[in-house]
Amino acid sequence: MSATAPVGIVLVSHSADVAAAVAALAQGLAGGGGTAPILPAGGLPDGGLGTSAELIRAAAEAVDGGAGVALLVDLGSAVLTVKALLAEGDALPEGSRLIDAPFVEGAVAALVTASAGGDLDAVASAASEAYTYRKQ
Repeated sequence: MSATAPVGIVLVSHSADVAAAVAALAQGLAGGGGTAPILPAGGLPDGGLGTSAELIRAAAEAVDGGAGVALLVDLGSAVLTVKALLAEGDALPEGSRLIDAPFVEGAVAALVTASAGGDLDAVASAASEAYTYRKQ
């Protein structure tokens, strides 16, 4: 994997609107234009609710710069879809990883870390640490 390209991030949601909104929020909070690549992969190709292996695969290929791809998911069947793609071995770019993290907070932490040059392990760690963020 490349040490110069940033880690790419794919946000997998059952809703295209949710995935796009979380990607936009993360980009805005991470500094806008100078961020690592992040793409939504939400909903079904026909616009309905669900998860699409085709959309996930296309987004992962688009953000892959050789440093790995972090995939963050919203709900259970999104996890299963990503796990199935990873199990195929060649369905996703080399270095793709399902990240166990809260969807919104994890996306922001992942993008900030990737944009700062963190490798895939650092991105995964930062996103997962978002589980510990307290709101009271």
